[in-house]
Amino acid sequence: MNVILFGPPGAGKGTQSALMVEKLGMAHISTGDLFRENMKNETPLGKKAKEYVDSGALVPDQVVIDMVDDVLQKLGGKSFILDGFPRTVPQAEALEALLKKNSMNIEKAVFFEVPQNILLGRLTGRRVCKNCGATYHIEFKPTAKEGVCDSCGSDQVVQRKDDSEDVIQTRLDAYDKSTAPLKEYFQKTGQFVSIDGLGETDKVFSEIKSVVAP
Repeated sequence: MNVILFGPPGAGKGTQSALMVEKLGMAHISTGDLFRENMKNETPLGKKAKEYVDSGALVPDQVVIDMVDDVLQKLGGKSFILDGFPRTVPQAEALEALLKKNSMNIEKAVFFEVPQNILLGRLTGRRVCKNCGATYHIEFKPTAKEGVCDSCGSDQVVQRKDDSEDVIQTRLDAYDKSTAPLKEYFQKTGQFVSIDGLGETDKVFSEIKSVVAP
């Protein structure tokens, strides 16, 4: 089964995606990862995306769609998770056309329901290793030694600028404006499934599993 995971920042999509890859053998397609990989490898699409990123502009939907198209064609029929895309209704419509072209379907669009005050706590407590990218949380997943990465030993475990409370509030407001309408879109297509993202990680995963691998 191919699925979309969507929901506000901090809802737990990344954590659950990793479990789905590990336990269900699915491929994880994250647009953030696609951007980084294409720009790092200086692919034609990566160079095009970098022009927009460097200028502070949004990367056009068509560039994102082309990156997704490229990775879908390499899956060889493996079930996949789309994480972080689509973010808007126009992107969802473009994705639908892309999937049709590739004779693929999305069976479920799984939405993570988490109250905004919980999201603020989750995101402001997040810490990231600048050296290896490992992610921690001051409450839920602290490092063994404050400021030092458990994975690589670097002392560069920091709070990202975009994890400050004012920036996060802006992100959540932007999400409500541009991405929340996806709920209505997927409700109309019959793909929409809502899950409670507040529970323990294993409990949330069990709920997702009952939906995507019954």
